[in-house]
Amino acid sequence: MSWFSQKQSAVLGIDISTAAIKLLELSKVGARYRVEGYAVVPLPEDAVIDKNIANIDVIADTIKIALKQSGTKLKQASVAVAGSSVMTKVIPMSAELSDDELEEQIMVEADQYVPYSLDEVNFDFEVLGENENNSEMVNVLFAASRKEIIQDRVDALAKAGLKARIVDVEAFAIENAFVLLRDQLADAAENQTVAIVDIGATMTTLNVLYNSRTVYTREQSFGGKQLTEEIQRRYGLTYEEAGMAKKVGGLPDNYNADVLEPFKRQMVQQVQRALQFFVSSSANRRIDSLILAGGCSSIPGIDKLAQQTVSVPVVIANPFINMALAQKVKPHALSNDASAMMIACGLALRSFD
Repeated sequence: MSWFSQKQSAVLGIDISTAAIKLLELSKVGARYRVEGYAVVPLPEDAVIDKNIANIDVIADTIKIALKQSGTKLKQASVAVAGSSVMTKVIPMSAELSDDELEEQIMVEADQYVPYSLDEVNFDFEVLGENENNSEMVNVLFAASRKEIIQDRVDALAKAGLKARIVDVEAFAIENAFVLLRDQLADAAENQTVAIVDIGATMTTLNVLYNSRTVYTREQSFGGKQLTEEIQRRYGLTYEEAGMAKKVGGLPDNYNADVLEPFKRQMVQQVQRALQFFVSSSANRRIDSLILAGGCSSIPGIDKLAQQTVSVPVVIANPFINMALAQKVKPHALSNDASAMMIACGLALRSFD
């Protein structure tokens, strides 16, 4: 299973999240990317639990709907597994080793890093570059995940008529998409520490990048599902109706003050907590700017509230800000979904590695 795969043809980025299937097809004309097609299709409750697929058939059927909505003709896809499902380690190795020799050496050492038997895991590696302390060594990123977690994603794609060409890690997909956000930041990303907080349906993931490389990740259990459930409970709606009302509106007048505002405050507290974990774990680092991503970041006013609390510049992620759009892509719909498309975007960018 190749994770850090070589360039071949275009791949669809497919983000299988707890709340939805997000699909994206990109092309590139000169230096500019173009959105050829995209879709966000909600998933029923409990199809994905704690980032693991609980029902492959439901996922496959939802991917088929997304394929149809997006109008894509691509048959190969790139998907990601959550950081919590993956063990990664940076291993210094001799710069003189060929790829085959590196692989042999890693096979020999892998059982030190993986708490399972090696025939239960898929693993891959990528040379990151010269080791900072010894020019005769290179740093090699080793990543391993249990086969069943990867296989569930591969099987869901296969049932939807797609071939999984790349299985990535969500944190690396976000790092990959970060290049598209640099223009949104006031300062160049060089020597800057940027926090990207992705607030999904059930999980909030913090990725901290320094010089555009991931230096820290952390997941905590919090997300938009809590808001959906509160709407459901308070207004007597089904889970699907509550999810829809949250997106399109039509809730009673007291919704903003009684339900949405308390949730926004809670969300900002979670963001603040995530950042405090990072700052306390790294002696001399401070956060220069904060990017909010994920479905919850499209809640109006959340950036201003976060900026008042964390006292650094806050922007809402929009990876499509400098992209051209194919005619069938509706700009308004895409801009509403943009901040939730970071992982899909990072995966679709693998077409151009």
